[in-house]
Amino acid sequence: MNGVLLKEAADAILNADYFIALTGAGISKESKIPTFRGEDGLWRNYDAMELATPSAFTRNPSLIWEWYAWRQGLISECEPNPAHNTLVRWEERGILKTLITQNVDGLHIRAGSVNVHEVHGDLWTLKCTSCNYRGRLMQPATGIPSCPQCNNHLRPDVVWFGELLDPVIMDHVYTELERADACIVIGTSALVQPAASFPLIVKQRGGKIIEVNVEPTMLTGTVDFYLSGKAGETLPALDELMI
Repeated sequence: MNGVLLKEAADAILNADYFIALTGAGISKESKIPTFRGEDGLWRNYDAMELATPSAFTRNPSLIWEWYAWRQGLISECEPNPAHNTLVRWEERGILKTLITQNVDGLHIRAGSVNVHEVHGDLWTLKCTSCNYRGRLMQPATGIPSCPQCNNHLRPDVVWFGELLDPVIMDHVYTELERADACIVIGTSALVQPAASFPLIVKQRGGKIIEVNVEPTMLTGTVDFYLSGKAGETLPALDELMI
């Protein structure tokens, strides 16, 4: 790990007036959660583009819930890692203002992060297919959960293929991006829109971008600091320089 580059990145964070974070599947992979993209990704075993759609749920809600319950079971065995915990510490110290995540595993919330925007939803939250009911699971689903208000099917409150992102959440996200003058991008593929363009909004406004990833991405050529390595090692190393 390049010590000089690490120190410069740490200084950029400390000197920022409004520092935010964007996280992707890479940070969760270090907690042993399978990723959709990559050699051990869930897409190697399941065609998520066929399962994670409103039409698939309408056709066979039992199959879709079986798939999501399996994923919830995998996630329930995992714990937040040092990268998640470092982001919590930065928020508690007032350094990190907002955390934007593409992940649906809920690990940031479990770690203790508070100001979190989950742009793709959360596998553990529920919404009714007919009314406005929202709920949350404390353990993997069994069967097809029913709405306690109208008795219709509940579905995972995640963004499926063909669906729009939640406009309320996105309004908050873009407000934060406009305020930020530094952004750390952790474990993202920089391929999924609109999240791939979030750091560019900060960059275009003169902000600093720090990328932490085990391999270069489409974003790497535009960032100010590229820190190659695992998030669970790199973020604690940054933290030690930010005393």
